[in-house]
Amino acid sequence: MKKITTLILTGLLAIPSFAKVPVYLDPTADIEARVEDALSRMTLEEKVKVLHAQSKFSAAGVPRLGIPELWTTDGPHGIRPEVMWDEWDQARWTNDSCIAFPALTCLAATWDPSLAYTYGKALGEEARYRKKDILLGPGVNIMRTPLNGRNFEYMGEDPYLASIMVVPYIQGLQSNGVAACVKHFALNNHEVNRHTTNVSLSDRALHEIYLPAFKAAVQKGGAWSLMGAYNLIGDQHLCHNDRMLMKILKGDWGFDGAVVSDWGGTHDTDEAIENGLDLEFGSWTDGLSNGASNAYDYYYLANPYLERLKSGQASEEVLNDKVRRVLRLAFRTTMDRNRPFGSFCSPEHSTAAREVGRKGIVLLKNDRKLLPLDPKSNIKVAVIGENAIKMMTVGGGSSSLKALYEISPLDGLREAFGPQAVVAYARGYVGDPTGEYNGVVSGQDLTETRSQAELTAEAVALARNSDVVIFVGGLNKASGQDCEDSDRASLGLPYGQDELIEALAAANKNIVVVNISGNPVAMPWLGKVRSVVQGWYLGSEAGHSLADVLTGKCNPSGKLPCTFYATLDQVGAHATGSYPGVKRADSDIVDCNYDEDIFVGYRWIDSHKQAPLFPFGHGLSYTTYKYGKPKASASAMTDAGTITITVPVKNIGSVAGSETVQLYISDIKSSLPRPEKELKGFEQIQLQPGAEGEVTFTISKEALEFYNPGVESMVAEPGKFKALIGASSGDIRQIVEFELRDGTLALCE
Repeated sequence: MKKITTLILTGLLAIPSFAKVPVYLDPTADIEARVEDALSRMTLEEKVKVLHAQSKFSAAGVPRLGIPELWTTDGPHGIRPEVMWDEWDQARWTNDSCIAFPALTCLAATWDPSLAYTYGKALGEEARYRKKDILLGPGVNIMRTPLNGRNFEYMGEDPYLASIMVVPYIQGLQSNGVAACVKHFALNNHEVNRHTTNVSLSDRALHEIYLPAFKAAVQKGGAWSLMGAYNLIGDQHLCHNDRMLMKILKGDWGFDGAVVSDWGGTHDTDEAIENGLDLEFGSWTDGLSNGASNAYDYYYLANPYLERLKSGQASEEVLNDKVRRVLRLAFRTTMDRNRPFGSFCSPEHSTAAREVGRKGIVLLKNDRKLLPLDPKSNIKVAVIGENAIKMMTVGGGSSSLKALYEISPLDGLREAFGPQAVVAYARGYVGDPTGEYNGVVSGQDLTETRSQAELTAEAVALARNSDVVIFVGGLNKASGQDCEDSDRASLGLPYGQDELIEALAAANKNIVVVNISGNPVAMPWLGKVRSVVQGWYLGSEAGHSLADVLTGKCNPSGKLPCTFYATLDQVGAHATGSYPGVKRADSDIVDCNYDEDIFVGYRWIDSHKQAPLFPFGHGLSYTTYKYGKPKASASAMTDAGTITITVPVKNIGSVAGSETVQLYISDIKSSLPRPEKELKGFEQIQLQPGAEGEVTFTISKEALEFYNPGVESMVAEPGKFKALIGASSGDIRQIVEFELRDGTLALCE
């Protein structure tokens, strides 16, 4: 031990006072100078070594130069427990249980960028405390189909909403010196055949729908890394795709960070070299396949790359660009001496999780004001459904967590109502009795010996003898529900829940359905229940967040980040028959053509004049907001000018609350087909009962643009437009007409 210590001191720390500190070790030096200095000191072997994994979740540094290894961790809503060096199995630490934050669909449903920053900062503090340098998240893939098993990890169907919410998340996370690794770039819009799906789509759909959130993450959020997707575009895998990584990401967008492969997403050395991959993780090796040798040296960007470099088949200039990006990542994270130490499982993180949860819960229906329930009354409450007790932090794929604790909906309600109320429970149905993923065990025993008939009879009897019924069901994170590597079989609720809800509604008219899911679900019983609440996956504080909303401690303000459909025929990807694609006769490749083009989510609903269950942006409150007549003015502050619209909003109810006012733009006449309207702004306003305030929107030329493939860029055509102001995409309250004339924005005369 003494000999090792001496070696470290003489090599790095005990620098004589007369010696010049190497630039790469000088924390006061410019990062680019440090990168170039370190690069100039590295051998060819060291350069290649930093481009691929050395374990399941880490990449080697340069020990000779004192550059530490880089450690990644799964996100995007909690810090994954430690796994074995070479395996997925848990390392079985006793101090790696995290705070589980609500899934990203819930965060998006808050429509609150300030909460996104709080979320990212708290998550970054947890990652930093655990000595992680890269968080594998957030995810911003667009919800093209509600069957995608991984939608709960993303931010909904709208590119503008996702773009606004992802930026502060990244900024909060990276304020801790932990890199965001935005994923999955791009078009990873379903999980079935995810490794072999070859996507074909128009340039318009690519640039208007599927790329904006990634672009915002790079150019406005300043993301330090980005993860390629498993699927293909143009018959080329997205972890080494010339068009997406070299031309768009690193070329057009000027991304200076590192491109990280998804685990197992690399398939070819030459493509990986030339087409933009910088850090390779999770390829075929299990760390043991080559016996005594280091199997990680056989990755595509390891020895095969080194051999090409030594033989002159590969350019060192290309290599140096990759190494610069990895070094830049290191100097921004593990080599940053000034980054904070972080914190783990703190009360502040629990508070943040609870706040995001309750602000993201969406009140979908509330006939005759059944909600909120009075926690001080002596009512008898029946809580029914497996999801009232099932832990949701375990499972779902790589985002599965080992949470320090998880408050169930049942426990949260019992705590909120206290001893004066009777809160009884019946299971009602059996969904997923398991509670294990990759060695993380929930500890719950949800095995059931009773038949469905017996469970239904018990639930109906309890409902009949209660004042109010709270059914807590929906999906879970089992395979075939909301889970990585599988998609849902249908839009409907599984496990016979529809029939059970019908039976409960017949037994008690005062029924609240709480849907726990990361996806929209069908609701054939909607007309028979009084209240419906969208609960999402709410993390450690799930029960507290839900109880806060159901009892009125928090007035719900969440808005849907996705359309809730009546049937799959209302979904463009399904109406066109293009999901999930067609397998080629001569290979494993599945061709998936995005035939719905730019008409995703509410854009398709609008263009086909359909009535969904609940429109994008929908969300009720325990109070009522009245939108007044807007005031509009034109300004010449920029080259094209701007239109400013001020909307009065009044709380005409008896409860304080927060309303999200939404701005949509409609192009009245265009040379190319356009959606009926598109979200281009939103603002929240908090109002006391009887109070009135104002929300202001500023419309620039950018809000009018669409992608014109003829000129390969975004354009705004002259003509008339409408600014549509509303409480959702289906509830437009006010309209202001304006035009783009002679290159300048002006109000219509």
